[in-house]
Amino acid sequence: MKTFTLDEAQALLPVVESLLNRAIEAKQAASDLQEEMSALVRRVFTNGGMFLDIAAAQKRKIALDALVQRAKDALREIDAIGVQVKDLDTGLLDFPCLLEGETVLLCWKRGEPRIDFWHRVEDGFAGRQPIDERFRRAAPEKLN
Repeated sequence: MKTFTLDEAQALLPVVESLLNRAIEAKQAASDLQEEMSALVRRVFTNGGMFLDIAAAQKRKIALDALVQRAKDALREIDAIGVQVKDLDTGLLDFPCLLEGETVLLCWKRGEPRIDFWHRVEDGFAGRQPIDERFRRAAPEKLN
């Protein structure tokens, strides 16, 4: 598992925030399009059948698939960086970090200006604590 210092995580934040926004926007657009498609299906069934523009429906399906893929690609990029998406709807990310020999998670939520919180792996979001001086002193582990 990749780990980050606080400074490394802060430096990556604009990149992962942009990817997260892309995933959230694509997910929302896909959800909206899916609702449109579901409403169309309901209308077809409740009206006992109706003229359906197959080409337009197929274009919607292709657009939906593209939006879903866009969200998956953005999430895959975040994962490849080593950052964990904990909740896409709220925009909750965790950056694994070594603190005094223990793996903890630097915790950031969409809308926060910087990473100001952390928690132990087992504590989750409910266990968020403010970043303290130990994180500012922590030096990256050196590889031999």
